[in-house]
Amino acid sequence: MTRFVYSALLYLLLPLLVLYLSFRGIKSPDYRRRWSERFGLASLSKSDLLIHSVSMGETIAAIPLIKTIQHAFPQLTITVTTTSPTGSAEVVKAFGDSVQHCYLPFDIAVCVQRFLKQVSPKSIIIMETELWPNLIHYASTSGAKLMLANARLSEKSAEKYRNKAKLTQPMLQSLNLIAAQSQQTAERFIELGVDPAKVIVTGSLKFDLTISKDKIKQAKTLRAQWQRVDSPVWVAGSVHPGEFEAMLQAHRKLLLVRPDALLIVVPRHPEQFNAAASKVAESGFILSRRSLNEAIQPDTQVLLGDTMGELLIFYGAADQAFVGGTLIDNGGHNPLEPAALGLPVFVGPHHWDFLEITGLLKDAGALQVIDSADELAEALIVKFNNEDAYKAASAAGLEVVSTNRGALQHQFELAKRLIEG
Repeated sequence: MTRFVYSALLYLLLPLLVLYLSFRGIKSPDYRRRWSERFGLASLSKSDLLIHSVSMGETIAAIPLIKTIQHAFPQLTITVTTTSPTGSAEVVKAFGDSVQHCYLPFDIAVCVQRFLKQVSPKSIIIMETELWPNLIHYASTSGAKLMLANARLSEKSAEKYRNKAKLTQPMLQSLNLIAAQSQQTAERFIELGVDPAKVIVTGSLKFDLTISKDKIKQAKTLRAQWQRVDSPVWVAGSVHPGEFEAMLQAHRKLLLVRPDALLIVVPRHPEQFNAAASKVAESGFILSRRSLNEAIQPDTQVLLGDTMGELLIFYGAADQAFVGGTLIDNGGHNPLEPAALGLPVFVGPHHWDFLEITGLLKDAGALQVIDSADELAEALIVKFNNEDAYKAASAAGLEVVSTNRGALQHQFELAKRLIEG
């Protein structure tokens, strides 16, 4: 497929994109808003630098890099784009009006061209693997320099790129710099035709996460309020449909051994909050909802984390964590936050979006890959009942995070080269 064919298909699919936004808007009201930005119709100002940070996870990883750039280049005008409302909320929370923020338009040629003409960036930094053929093409032809920061590329994604080489190879070759999270990622980009001189292994920005003392204090206060200081507490974080039942099944088995155990279920998407509450109630568990400020009673078995921005606090208030999007064919979410808080971590087999990070944690003994609810329950029970095993996994996670810090400075140096070049 060539870019011409790709662009023609997107024009044909335009009605489906409208239906997609409408459908998402049924479950998540935020998707009903700001449609003009999705189609490049918003009124925007020019910026020196455009940074695309995709969704919430990528945005959280990008925030320290953006702040470092702001500190080094205080006169630089910056536009930050996302594709999801959760990512948008993180940008607004972190930067307020110190950056221009909007959604990145769909990769329809006319929409992208209008967007780039308005913003007119001299440099563009794209986070992780959010590569769009028309965006890259028109940005490159306009003279903008392009960097792929915190780049990751699984073998599964690389194979898709190989199968569409006529579309993807020109796009990849238009990039000026790639800051790869790992040597494996770097090699995959080079195999796809990228000049090796453009690919630099920097490690992952996600290892440079900073958990504030205030967050830790909030977590400890929350745990004390629950009056569960000596009871087992575990979190199922960023859980998707198709995983809720497994989490509840694992918790039911844990309760047979530790009747005072508490499960905190945190759905990945806000539109799943009510559905998750219904599943918990239908399963017969005693439920409290965080959004309703319902107190944790001595007999509460499940707390539904149906609020935004509190997952880190829930991790800090817990003893062990399962990271979702991994028991289904999704690719998973970041296991470093619970590991950085000293929690033993569990994931399912579908964790390819964080393959290298998961591998490091697994090899160190901080993380365990499980295939089923029963296996998860057994693993939780082992760590809750064996203090030595728990402490070993906790220490291993802290060590992996500490050892692999430093990507922020490496990637900032590359961004500085891009901006000054």
